[in-house]
This record gives sequence, structure tokens and C-alpha cells, in this order.
Amino acid sequence: MRGRPRPAGRKPDKAPAREIELYIDKLGSEGVGVARLDGKPVLVAGTLPGERVRARVEGGQGAITQLIEASTDRIAPACHHFGSCGGCALQHLAWEPYLAFKRDLVVEALRRQGLGDVAVGATAASPPGSRRRATLEAKQAGGTLLLGFHGRSSHHIVDLGECPVLLPELAALLAPLRKLLKVLLPAGAGATIQLAAGPGGVDLGLMLPAVPDMEQLERLSAFAEVKDLARLWWRADGMAPVPAAQRRSIGLRFGTVPVDPPSGGFLQATAAGEAVLTAAVVDALAGAERVADLFAGCGTFGLALGQRALLHAVESDPAALGALASAARRAGLGFVSTERRDLDARPLLVAELKRFDAVLFDPPRAGARAQVVNLAASSVPTLVGVSCNPATFARDARILVDGGYRLESVLPVDQFVWSPHVELIGRFSRR
Repeated sequence: MRGRPRPAGRKPDKAPAREIELYIDKLGSEGVGVARLDGKPVLVAGTLPGERVRARVEGGQGAITQLIEASTDRIAPACHHFGSCGGCALQHLAWEPYLAFKRDLVVEALRRQGLGDVAVGATAASPPGSRRRATLEAKQAGGTLLLGFHGRSSHHIVDLGECPVLLPELAALLAPLRKLLKVLLPAGAGATIQLAAGPGGVDLGLMLPAVPDMEQLERLSAFAEVKDLARLWWRADGMAPVPAAQRRSIGLRFGTVPVDPPSGGFLQATAAGEAVLTAAVVDALAGAERVADLFAGCGTFGLALGQRALLHAVESDPAALGALASAARRAGLGFVSTERRDLDARPLLVAELKRFDAVLFDPPRAGARAQVVNLAASSVPTLVGVSCNPATFARDARILVDGGYRLESVLPVDQFVWSPHVELIGRFSRR
């Protein structure tokens, strides 16, 4: 007898959870082990290729219940929060295989775009304890102030007691920040915290649920004094950042040029990673006389060229562009010009690109598709691309290669230790 017809629009019943033995074939792009079950992939966090595990499987997700056979690449995690905190995915993987995984992410992204023959260097790594910027979440919940990163695949905040990823001076602020926010935040309220550090000290930003009153402002100022912060700022209700204490510069230099980034401004995640990228940019642009620095930010790479070339910096964020222009002016760099422009909506056109003999582009994660379409049709001899997303870089590289450029080499750069994120720099030349 046939069953009763399923009502129109009703979703099929989800298969019940089951516990089963799995073999982990590989690491996926998010740093999660991938097994096969009934011909379909199952993602099992905290596992490594070659391992046999028992896991509770529901849908395409598996939660490990027993490690039956461990990989020889498995090591003890550096942090007791690993597994619950969503900040790290790969603390259990030995260092050399970990770096190889980061390189493979770049190689695979290029291969998918038909660029598998491009030379990809070994991953340039930033060590643990070197992250100089981070965004944390805080919430006043049940009389307890939670401060940390979100849990894995969760909006729950993992209350951090330690973080071996951060610079020691940033990690040391976790406990005092927790005390400060417990007083500042009303019950049930949350806040976002931006931390950044430079040679001159720590820059602390607080995104608060409401404008602080006078007493709270005094607390913020006192906190900056006691903790010897370089700067403390806040914002609320969509306001622009407001300084609570501006005690000194955080001491950044791009090349030899001192730069004061705006509150909440972008900063490369580690000093070591920035140094590698900067050296590669300077080397790739050696001999260029007229350089366009697109998506220039505060001038991280363009200003590092110093007096080697006439520089035209293009950026959509007025605060970042203002910091770049001010830095160039203070340093007496009369050969630096700036232009505020949204390069996604209004990319530099082929006619505008004619005056440059090299172009540097460092777009956000979405890439620079509109701009590279115009670059591909241009005659600029040398292009240098910096990216935080191998997939969109490879997509854009394909457009440039189809337009007559050759992607000479790519260097992966790891600034987000134990995460699945990797950055890179690639050099293109006109064939």
C-alpha cells in the first residue's frame, strides 16, 4: 500500500543522527577534516587526514566522539580553548604540514582557474604570539562579563582566559578589559572591541551600545592612563569614532614614513607578515617610475617605496586616505598624490592607466574584478596584487592572464596562525 502523499512544499525529513566510524581523507579549505559517507562529504572539526574516528553524524556535519587512529601530524593544542573557540582551527596540526596546508590553499585556488603551472613559494609564516590586531566580542550575561571570540559555528562568546595567538601586550589586556566592561555594560548588553598594537603602544576601540555618560568617560580615560594605552576611542549609534584618550602615536612606519592610522583603521595583522609583503612589493616594483597604488589604505605598501617612484594613491575611505596624505606631507613627499575613489563603482579606466608603468592593487576579500578588467585591457608593464582571499585573487588573475599578462610567481603569507586564512602576493608582467 502506498503511503499518504507528502503535503506540497513540505521539506523532506532530516536523516536522524547516527554514530559511525569514518576515515578522514583530507583537510577542507576551512581547516576541517573531510570524510565520505554514502558518497557524500562529511565535515568533522578537529580531525586530520589519515585519521580514523567515531563521530556523531547529522546531515553533512560530524562531531568526533572517539579518536581511533591518530595522524602522525597530530600535536597537542597550544590553548585550552581550542575546539570551542572559533578563532583557531588547526592548533592540533604540526607546523610543517600546517604551512603546507596554507600553500595548498593557494595552489588549489590557482588550479581551479587553470593556473596550476604558476610558481608558488613556500608559506612565509608569522609565529604564534605575534597578532597585533584583533576584534573581540563582549556581553553582559547573567552577572558575568563574557569577553572573547565567537565559538565555532556559533554566536556564543567563548570567554577567553588566554590567547596564544595575540601579542603578549594584547593578551594581557583581557582580564582588565573584562573588569572595565562589566562596569560599563548594562545587563544583556554587548560590545565589540578592536585591539591594535604598534611600537608606541596599544590602540583600543570600543563599539558601545550607547553613548557613555561623563562618569563612564572618566573611567575610560583612567583606564587608558593606568594601562598606558597609546589611544582609546569609542563609538555608538553609528557615530564616527570619538577619542577618549589620545596619549601618543602607536608608532607605525611604512618604510621610513611615520603614519598615524585613523581610529579603527586597517592594519596588517602581524608586523612580520607586513614586512614580508612590503619587501616583496618593493622588489617587484624596482625600477618603476610612476606607480598607482589602488585600494591604498593608509599607504602600507605605497609609502614604503619612498623616493623610488611618483606615487598616486587611490582609496575610498576618506579617513585612511587622509592619514596617508598627512603622512606624506609631514615626510615632505611631494611626489605622492591621492585620490578618493570607489574602485568597484569607478575603476581606473584604460586611458587613465596609460600614465603608469606599474600598478599595485590590494583589494578587500571580494577582490578587484571591475578594476582588473580595465587592467587586463591596459598596457601597464608590471602589476602587483596583494590579496587576503586566494579564490578571488585567482579569479582576478585569470582575467589578467586572458588579457595578455603572465602571472610570474605567487608567495603565500600566513598572518593568521592556526586559522584557515592565508594571504598572498603575486607579480604580473605584460607578455
